[in-house]
Amino acid sequence: QVQFVESGGGLVQPGGSLRLSCLASGSIFSTSRMGWYRQAPGKERELVAALDSGGNTNYAEPAKGRFTISGDTANTTLYLQMTSLKPEDTAAYYCHWEGLRLIEGGLIPTPHNYWGQGTQVTVSS
Repeated sequence: QVQFVESGGGLVQPGGSLRLSCLASGSIFSTSRMGWYRQAPGKERELVAALDSGGNTNYAEPAKGRFTISGDTANTTLYLQMTSLKPEDTAAYYCHWEGLRLIEGGLIPTPHNYWGQGTQVTVSS
């Protein structure tokens, strides 16, 4: 298994900022990509931003210009700096990890992906 420590969510007024943090740990052989997703009540989970092992970033349209993803995939740490927050940004934010794990007793690393437990972001006055 991969364990996650996510933090940084909370209640913020419109126009405010928050910084989310994620640390993944476990029997990780290598990381190919980490990302932040969010899910609002009654809606499907959607990509917010992602960072791959080459340092390339990918942002969903609502996040462009307001959110910045950063981190170190080699150390399985990920951050999301969110600014100019809007009420429509209200959601549970989930850290996602993709990569190779060496399962106990195995000889060859195999691909896996895991989700963090989520951290709530509420934007409201």
